[in-house]
Amino acid sequence: MSAYYPPGGFNFRVAFTGVSGMDGDDHQRFQEVSGLSFEIETEPFTEGGENRFEYKLPKRVKYTNLVLKRGLITSKVLTDWINSAKDGFFWASPYPLFQPADILVTLMNDAGEPVAVWNVVQAYPVKWSMSDFNATANNIVVETLELAYQYFERQK
Repeated sequence: MSAYYPPGGFNFRVAFTGVSGMDGDDHQRFQEVSGLSFEIETEPFTEGGENRFEYKLPKRVKYTNLVLKRGLITSKVLTDWINSAKDGFFWASPYPLFQPADILVTLMNDAGEPVAVWNVVQAYPVKWSMSDFNATANNIVVETLELAYQYFERQK
């Protein structure tokens, strides 16, 4: 019987679906992905005469934002998508200018084969930031993209 070894969290791939120009691998390289988590909100319910505990009834699922970090890439494809979100969320027009994207996050094993795949549905940027510039340090410039989304589901 072979021993099971959990996969490492360093070999992964991020793919945007529905963003024109992001077909190449250069636009989808990230050094860190976080925020694939959810929490089920509950509502307390007390029953008369039962003093030992209270019931917790499930209400809805709450998803955290997906956070992507990478070294700055000078290509404008992702930046253009972020700017179109910033400019296209004004709903004065009956036809919004911005289209959210689905994102596939794939965890891979040492051989490059998919171990687990998460489909993040209808993601859109809610925050973008750049690391500080510092002339006395020798750091890589890192951009951080925070995305809200409807839900995610594990496909594999």
